[in-house]
Amino acid sequence: MIEDNIRRIAEIILKEKKIMNEFSSLSGYLKKVGNEKEKKLISEHIEKIKVSLKSLNDELLKNLEEIHIEKPLNEIPVNKEIQPVKKPAIKMPSINFKKSSAKDGISEMEKEVLKRLKKKKEKIVEKKIKKPSSYVRLANNFFANYVKMIVKQKRLATLEKDLIKSNLDFTSVTYISILMLSTIISAGIAILIFVFFLFFSVTPELPIITLSTEDIGIRFLKIFWIIFLIPAGTFLFMYFYPSLEKKSVEGKINQELPFATINMSAISGSRIEPIKIFSIISATKEYPHLEKEFNKLLNKINIYGYDLVTALKDSASNCPSQKLAELFNGLATTITSGGDLFDFFDKRSQTLLFEYRLDKEKRTKTSETFMDIYISVVIAAPMILMLLLMMMRISGLGVALSTGTITFLIVGGVSLINIFFLIFLQLKQPEAL
Repeated sequence: MIEDNIRRIAEIILKEKKIMNEFSSLSGYLKKVGNEKEKKLISEHIEKIKVSLKSLNDELLKNLEEIHIEKPLNEIPVNKEIQPVKKPAIKMPSINFKKSSAKDGISEMEKEVLKRLKKKKEKIVEKKIKKPSSYVRLANNFFANYVKMIVKQKRLATLEKDLIKSNLDFTSVTYISILMLSTIISAGIAILIFVFFLFFSVTPELPIITLSTEDIGIRFLKIFWIIFLIPAGTFLFMYFYPSLEKKSVEGKINQELPFATINMSAISGSRIEPIKIFSIISATKEYPHLEKEFNKLLNKINIYGYDLVTALKDSASNCPSQKLAELFNGLATTITSGGDLFDFFDKRSQTLLFEYRLDKEKRTKTSETFMDIYISVVIAAPMILMLLLMMMRISGLGVALSTGTITFLIVGGVSLINIFFLIFLQLKQPEAL
């Protein structure tokens, strides 16, 4: 009987601990909630918890009162004298089970438990303030006013759209100002390179740099293209860079989306509010690229005051990933039509996971193809080219190049091809989850 009571007391204390954890979290969350309807629901749930805690506490008192620990005395012979044994007094810690006022309905012991649960380490939140660099400030000072006119006239609408979807930390005015300043600086560098090559020549043999012996007019016609090529290349690279970055972000989001959707499906099964699903996924920090998109969505709701359906449709229009945009639009339609969120996320997660496996197989086949191309271009082709050049030099047919020139061409060509392959594979390689 006593063992049953002790076991029951342990079970009650464990239940009370869980209830107090829930009570603590709900009390903290109640202070942050701004929605009156949600606040009312949480308050009603807290009252139910109090009633449950009170009934458990009454049952605990009842079990404590039923426990009587008694030790049977040994039989003492009559002919022996009984010597009194003095036992030291043991002071037991008093537990006050007295009920507090009916205002809060919580006992003193429960308050002590609450105090212990609230003693947690405070998290230090560090806020990083990003300041624009001197180069960015210089670009804004020179070109911001002119760029604002261009932006108003929608001349670079495609660039602005790509810039928003690429998640680069620049406004359209700032980025276009940087583009213009970089183009002008590259034009100055191009003029310096042009002047250098106008009077000097670079050869693979020592001395590497020598004075040019050609006529200056002929030399000008040979290298004047440098003045236009470098600025044009800089402008085109910076113009298309947001588009390239958008594609890179899209690939990373598509890698994370199937697994995040599975988690969203599990969370939606608890019939939680749809907005909280995005908050929970964002708080896990497991999906860094999806987290940015979800934070944008939450900011539109919490800061700009959009409703969930409008925020989802607006986020879909500015989303770098087509798959994520389809998820947002499908979720908006499901909420509007009153559909089941769990079924929606479950079916969408199965579809995305199937597409993810197909994409993985496609990448494996592509890697095998590039391996064959690499072996052919980097290993076989330079050897054949070197043999042909050496045979031409020995036989005197065609252009006879020196041994140093042939070595320079082969080593330089192989190095450039390797650099190209490394950059290409790095861009194509999906981020590991």
